[in-house]
Amino acid sequence: MPDGERDEDLVRRAVSGDHSAFGILVERHERRVYNLALRMTGHEEDARDAAQEAFLTALRKLSSFRGEAAFTTWMHRVTVNTCYDLLRKRRRGPLLDRSEEHEPEPPAAPDHADATDLSIDVQRALLRVPPDYRIVMILHDVQDLPYDEVAAIVGVPVGTVKSRLHRGRVALARALRDRPERERHEPPGPSDQARSR
Repeated sequence: MPDGERDEDLVRRAVSGDHSAFGILVERHERRVYNLALRMTGHEEDARDAAQEAFLTALRKLSSFRGEAAFTTWMHRVTVNTCYDLLRKRRRGPLLDRSEEHEPEPPAAPDHADATDLSIDVQRALLRVPPDYRIVMILHDVQDLPYDEVAAIVGVPVGTVKSRLHRGRVALARALRDRPERERHEPPGPSDQARSR
């Protein structure tokens, strides 16, 4: 089985009952799916759950993949929907202050987003951006996807993607500006160092 086999060919084989073909698709896309879920949810455990659920959903609905878009785009869409479901369930569940329980962590698996070197402050602030804006920012600014692909994944027109991207950036800037004092990691200034002596 060649490693260079196209995703669309693997999908056809998987739909025909070849379980190893779906395994290759999972191996090929698991990092991206996990990293997207981690950035959407902000918690490793939720990201693992969302990634697993996304692949289970993909397996169940694989026959509905029509090939009009790339498999990667379709898989991103499945992952985004799974994350939205998880975030909705979390809002309906008991209101625990999870921010103290577990800080957002950088992705365990390297991807293009690692090169952007997001600080922990930006990650925390990103979690305060509304999910509809956050997903567009993650797909476009972090994963470097073009507007039309983001639009296909999110299921909205390109103009809406641009609008959400702008609003998300404004919300991120506001979240960074308004973050609580205890979250700021500013190095001590010269006067602070003199006082501590």
